[in-house]
Amino acid sequence: MRSVIAYTASRILIFAVAYGVLYVLGAPPGAVGLALAFLVSGLVSYILLSEQRDAISASIVTWRRRRQDIANRLAEGAAKEDYDGATESAAARAHSPDRGGAPEAGESDADTGDADEPGSAPPRHD
Repeated sequence: MRSVIAYTASRILIFAVAYGVLYVLGAPPGAVGLALAFLVSGLVSYILLSEQRDAISASIVTWRRRRQDIANRLAEGAAKEDYDGATESAAARAHSPDRGGAPEAGESDADTGDADEPGSAPPRHD
């Protein structure tokens, strides 16, 4: 973050100096003078601030890699959690007759309480 602030401050300073020099040399004030100062300061910054630009570039790359690593770890953890949860749910359903397991011998859907499932008839009370 410090390199970004230093680079930005340097760019502003170079722009102000370029505008001042152009003003003293007789460049017209206003939009034309600002455009010329912008052009001159851009060229000077490109030459003089290359090291600072490289430092900013390196810090941005580091920040993005760190952020991507965190995102990858979160995704891996979520995937593992989903896998573990699905495995536990499947195991629980397989061993629980009232949770979707097969009815015991001689039982119907009405006896197991699975009548709420689509396509099944409501329980009869004779």
